Amino acid sequence: MERKKKGSSRWTKLNFDVYEPTTYEAKRMIEGILYEMRVFAVNSIGLSQPSLNSKPFMPIGRFNNCLHFIFLSLHLSFPVGLTLLFAGPVTYSVESLVLSPSAPTSEPTRLTVHDVTDSTCSLRWLAPEKIGAGGLDGYVIEYCKEGDTEWVAANTDLWEKQGFVVRGLPVGEKINFRVVAVNIAGRSPPATLSQPVTIREIVEHPKIRLPRELRTKYIRKVGEKINLTIPFQGKPHPVATWLKDGQPVDPKMVNVRNTNVDSILFIRSAEREHSGTYELVLKIENMEDRATINIRIIERPGPPVNVRVTDVWGFNAALEWEPPKDDGNCEVTGYTIQKADMKTKEWFTVYEHNRRTNCTVSDLIMGNEYMFRVYSENLCGLSEEPRMSKNTAVVSKTGEALKQVGFKEKDMACAPKFTQPLVDRSVVAGYSTAITCSVRGFPKPKIVWMKNRMIIGGDPKFLMQNNQGVLTLNIRKPSTFDAGKYCCMAVNDLGQDEVECKLDVRAPATHTHTHTHTHTHTH
Repeated sequence: MERKKKGSSRWTKLNFDVYEPTTYEAKRMIEGILYEMRVFAVNSIGLSQPSLNSKPFMPIGRFNNCLHFIFLSLHLSFPVGLTLLFAGPVTYSVESLVLSPSAPTSEPTRLTVHDVTDSTCSLRWLAPEKIGAGGLDGYVIEYCKEGDTEWVAANTDLWEKQGFVVRGLPVGEKINFRVVAVNIAGRSPPATLSQPVTIREIVEHPKIRLPRELRTKYIRKVGEKINLTIPFQGKPHPVATWLKDGQPVDPKMVNVRNTNVDSILFIRSAEREHSGTYELVLKIENMEDRATINIRIIERPGPPVNVRVTDVWGFNAALEWEPPKDDGNCEVTGYTIQKADMKTKEWFTVYEHNRRTNCTVSDLIMGNEYMFRVYSENLCGLSEEPRMSKNTAVVSKTGEALKQVGFKEKDMACAPKFTQPLVDRSVVAGYSTAITCSVRGFPKPKIVWMKNRMIIGGDPKFLMQNNQGVLTLNIRKPSTFDAGKYCCMAVNDLGQDEVECKLDVRAPATHTHTHTHTHTHTH
């Protein structure tokens, strides 16, 4: 024989020797705790599979002068029966064992109707205020028609959650509902709705949820696909219809698909004639909601009209024109103007994105004849074809000779003069360095670099540079032998000048390593 607490997986063996009788007294059980029992049969081969568990039971009260502990008789009759006996005069079968707990729970609280449709009713409630030692196994939901006394259970098994949807209810009927809590002691008093519920669908006003991007003008180019999904809500399911400019949409031009929660407007390839004001109408009986969407299909504009040259003066020509007759169903944002010499006929862009319907073309060449063309522009781009000017601009020669204004040329000649001298340097051997000075003079002076008054020739160690009078002598990885006095001399026909500096080259510092013995500590 084995016993365990309900919900536990740990079984406790009650006897260690084989027990031959079919009645057994189980001892030392705690009052108020749910238990389960099972029995194994034993023969010379070994143990059988365990019997089915008894239904949970709870020891209660005082028996045989034992407080909190009672003596139970476990009656075994294989293969059918497993019964539990009190030490007193009453016998309970396992199938109906209750063991008289203290009391059922109190009734569930705050029973309310959450939602009603034409065939269902959704209920919600809270747990009983008093549950007691018997615990809470679940709930039974029952209903009956108004005027009837026969209650029908809506659930076949105990329902553990605090909400239930009763289905299959007759439409239009008034139904009473109640909920009962059940534990090992039995059913609680019922929680009943104060009034019957009429089974009908609650009407929810139709409401269109227009996406934000559709609340302004919806612009697409010719040939693009349009796929608009408009969500909505309402009970019962609303009827959605589309209008274009006040008339029902043509199903040959526009595809519409409606569901219970949204409406889809689909155009496979947009054309100019698809532009207009579309209106979605959502209706439930005599209630409705409307949403308007302005759709504009655009394309490239046509060329401007009446392009002409209105004036020519000096090296300039004035152009004027008029906006295009076809703007592409969109505002014209500007114009592009190009010019071409009649001799070469090569086109050059003069202005882009010119917003006015006139312009002045400058920097024309005297003696040449020019023609012009203008493109229109909108959101789709430039017009496919330009409009040529009706006339040309001839920039004629005036015949006036250019008068030379006499002036006295300033004498810029001067002897070389150093404006920035050389500076003494001290560098470390092996590190490249440079010395710099600056000079002015006209004609451009010749530069000569010297070390210890000896001219530095083509030695690759030295690189001499002259950048607009800034003179630099680069010394690549100098050694101590490169130390000394360096001189820079500038010479032209008007004279000469020179500067010098001292370069000191130090040997790199050396490090002396002292070896000391240290003890290594193990941490």
